[in-house]
Amino acid sequence: MLPSERTRWITSQARAIGFDLCGVAAPDALAELEHLPEWLERGYGGEMKYLRDPRRLAPDRALEGIRSIIVCALNYNTPLPYSTQAAAGSSADHDSAGPRGWISRYAWGDDYHEILGSKLETLLAAMRAEFSGITFDGRAYVDTGPILERIAAKYAGIGWLAKNTCLINEDLGSWLFLGVILTTLDLEPTLGTGELPPPDLCGNCRLCIDACPTEAITAPYVLDARRCISYLTIELRGSIPEEFRPSMGRTVYGCDICQDVCPWNRNAPATTLAEFMPRKIAPKNGNQNSTPQRADLPDAGKNGDSLYAPPLEWLASLTEEEFREMFRGSSMKRAKWRGLVRNACVAIGNANLPQESHAYSRAMILLERLAKSPEPTIVEHAQWAISRLRDQKRSS
Repeated sequence: MLPSERTRWITSQARAIGFDLCGVAAPDALAELEHLPEWLERGYGGEMKYLRDPRRLAPDRALEGIRSIIVCALNYNTPLPYSTQAAAGSSADHDSAGPRGWISRYAWGDDYHEILGSKLETLLAAMRAEFSGITFDGRAYVDTGPILERIAAKYAGIGWLAKNTCLINEDLGSWLFLGVILTTLDLEPTLGTGELPPPDLCGNCRLCIDACPTEAITAPYVLDARRCISYLTIELRGSIPEEFRPSMGRTVYGCDICQDVCPWNRNAPATTLAEFMPRKIAPKNGNQNSTPQRADLPDAGKNGDSLYAPPLEWLASLTEEEFREMFRGSSMKRAKWRGLVRNACVAIGNANLPQESHAYSRAMILLERLAKSPEPTIVEHAQWAISRLRDQKRSS
C-alpha cells in the first residue's frame, strides 16, 4: 500500500471511530516551533515548566525515526449558551441558590483526555492490524506528550492559528479537542507538496483581543499565559495576583470568552456526544454514580443542577472527599480541591451581592468559615472576598 493510500485509509478509519476531522502532517513542517524559545524567555509560560521540555522543539526528539504526525479533532460544543450569553441571563444571576459561577465548556462533561485517548488507541490498534506487514512505532498523545497539537493540526490541514492562539476550522469553529499519533509509518501529508495550510481568516477582527478581561492576548497571535484566566484558575497553584482577581468575574475553571465572541463560533455545530454534556451535581454528602448523570438540555443550569452555571456556594463548600467524588473522571480534577475552592472564593467576592439579600448573608458566613481553613491559599482568597463584598456594600 502506498503512503497516500495509507493516509486515506487512516483518515477514513478515524471518522468511523468518531473523530470529526483527521489529517497528517510532516514532522519537519512545524515552522511555528521556532518561536517557542522566545515566548518562554519572555516568561509567558508562567509556572508551566513542562513547556520547557526540549523535545517540544522537534518531533523527532519525542519519537526517534518519526515520519508522520496524525492529528485528530473532536467537536465538544454543546447546544447550551456561551458564557457571554449566560452572563446576560438568569442562569448566571442570583436566585435561591445564590450567585452562579462559570466553568469552561470543555470541562462540563467527562475528561477529554480519556475520551480522545481511547479513540486514538483504537485507531492505533486498527493501524497495527491493517499494516501488519510493516514494522512501525506509534504513540498517542492528548495533551500528555511533548508535542504542540495546534501547530501540528495547522500543517495537517485542519485549520488556522487564530489571534487568540486557538485553532479554528472554517466549518466547525474552535470548539475542538485535538489528539495526535506520532508514528514512524510513512504516510503522505494531507497538504501536498507546495500546498499551503488553511488561510488565516481572522482578517481585521480583534474581538477576542478586546474581550479578554485580563488583556492576556498582548498582541495578535501572542498570549501571555500568566494573565490568562484559564491559567490562573487551573495551572497556577498558589496565590492569584490581586490585580487579576476583579477581572476574573465569576469564572471558577478555565475561560471561554475569547472563543465565545469569535464570529467563527456563531454557527458552530453542536456535538451529540453525551460524554460532553454537563454533569449533574451530586447531592450534598451523596455519592456520585460510577456513570455520571447528565443534565437535561436545554434547561441545564436553571435549577443549579449541573456544571453549567453551578452555584458558587456549593463549589466553595465542597469538602476534599466530595470534590474527589464529583470530579472523578473529569478534567476539572486538575485544579485540585484547594484550587477550585480558592477560585470559588474569588468568584463570590466578584458577585456584587445586595447587602440586604440572604445570598449576601450566606456568602459571608461561608467565607468567614473558609477564612479559618488550615489551607493558607483558601484563607487568603476567602479574606479577599470578604473585604471585596464589604467594599461593594459600602459603595452600593
